[in-house]
Amino acid sequence: MKVVAAALKNLSSSGVRLERLPPLSLYVHIPWCVRKCPYCDFNSHEARDDLPEAAYVAALVRDLEQALPAIWGRRIVSVFIGGGTPSLFSAQGIDSLLSALRARLAVGPECEITLEANPGTFEAEKFREFRSAGVNRLSVGVQSFNARHLKALGRIHDDAEAKRAVGMALDRFENVNLDLMYGLPGQTLAEAESDLRSALSFGAPHVSYYHLTIEPNTLFHRHRPSVPDDDAAAAMQEMIEGRLADAGYAHYETSAYAIPDRECRHNLNYWRFGDYLGIGAGAHSKLSFPDRIVRQVRTRHPAEYLKRAANAVPLQQEQEVATADVAFEFMMNALRLTEGFPAALFTERTGLPIAAAAGPLDQAEERGLITRTDGHIRPTEFGRRFLNDLLQIFLNGEPKE
Repeated sequence: MKVVAAALKNLSSSGVRLERLPPLSLYVHIPWCVRKCPYCDFNSHEARDDLPEAAYVAALVRDLEQALPAIWGRRIVSVFIGGGTPSLFSAQGIDSLLSALRARLAVGPECEITLEANPGTFEAEKFREFRSAGVNRLSVGVQSFNARHLKALGRIHDDAEAKRAVGMALDRFENVNLDLMYGLPGQTLAEAESDLRSALSFGAPHVSYYHLTIEPNTLFHRHRPSVPDDDAAAAMQEMIEGRLADAGYAHYETSAYAIPDRECRHNLNYWRFGDYLGIGAGAHSKLSFPDRIVRQVRTRHPAEYLKRAANAVPLQQEQEVATADVAFEFMMNALRLTEGFPAALFTERTGLPIAAAAGPLDQAEERGLITRTDGHIRPTEFGRRFLNDLLQIFLNGEPKE
C-alpha cells in the first residue's frame, strides 16, 4: 500500500483529477414564509410586508448570469425551488423565473422541476397555475394530519387544509411528494400510525418522513418541547418503514420512500455526489471542474442578497474542497442511499482511487455498518440506523497504508 500512500500524497498537493463532470442540478431558494416554524433552522424569513417578488426574480436571474461561465454548456438534469415557502410567489412569478432559466440554461423537456408548497386555501388554488408554468413535481409540506400536532409545530394550516391541499395537488400533478414528520411533541405510536394511514390513503408516489430533531438557533431549542424518547421514536420509525414497504414504497434513502420510478431525481443527484448550482439568498453550490471541486454560499439575508445581486456580487463565500475532505463528503452523501454505490462511482465523482478510503471502509465493515460485494458498497440495516456513527469513521479515518 505504499504506492497508494504516495499517490494520495501527490493528490493532496495537486488536487483531484476528474475525467468527466457529474450531472448538474439547479437549486433556487425563495426565503420567505408566512411564519417561522419553531423547529426550522433553514434560511427562512417571515414575510412581514408585500413580497418583493419581481425584484427577487430579477436578482435570481442576475445571480444565474454571474454563474454561467462556471457551468457553460452543461445540461440541467433537475430544478428544485425550495424555501421558505416558494408557493407564496404567484404563478406568474414562477413562470417568469422558469422562462428566464430556460432562456439561459440547457433545460430539456424531461427535466424534473420541483416546487415546495405548503397547505393553505389560497396557495392550494394556485396549484393548477404552477403546473401550467412548467412545474412538474410538487412537494407538499404537510408534516402531520393531526390538528394538535400541527399546532404544536407552529404550522399555519390545520388537518382539513392539509388533506384538501394534498387532494388538489394530486388532481393537478402526477408526481407529488408528501413531507411528514414523526417524533412530534406528545405524539404516541397510535397517532403516528394514524398520520401514516392518512398519508397512504392519498396514494402519493413519494413520501419523505423525517424524525423531528431539535436544532440549535430554533425556538424549540430555546424552549424544548416534550418529545418521544429514543425507544418510542425508534418504534415509530420501524412502523413507518414496515407499513410503507407493505404498501409498495421502496425505502431508497434515509428519509425517502417512493413507488418504482418516482424517486426524486434532484435528491438522488445530491446523494450520488452530483453537482448543483444554488441561486438565491443563502443558497449553497457544489461545482466540479477537471482539477478541483468548489463549494459556494450566497449571501444569506434577503435584503442584503437583493443589493449584492444587483451589484453582481451575490457570493458570500467560495472555497475549494480540500482533497483530504473529498472522500468524507462523498460518503456523507452516498451512504444515505439504501442501495449504496459502486466503487467506480467514488473514483468518477471524486477523482480519487477507492483505496483513499480503504482504512475507514475496513473499519466500517468490521463493525457491521457496511457490506462490500462485487465492487459495490452499501450500508447495512445497522449502518442505516446508526448513520452518524458510520460517517464519523470517515470523518476521522486516515488512508490505510
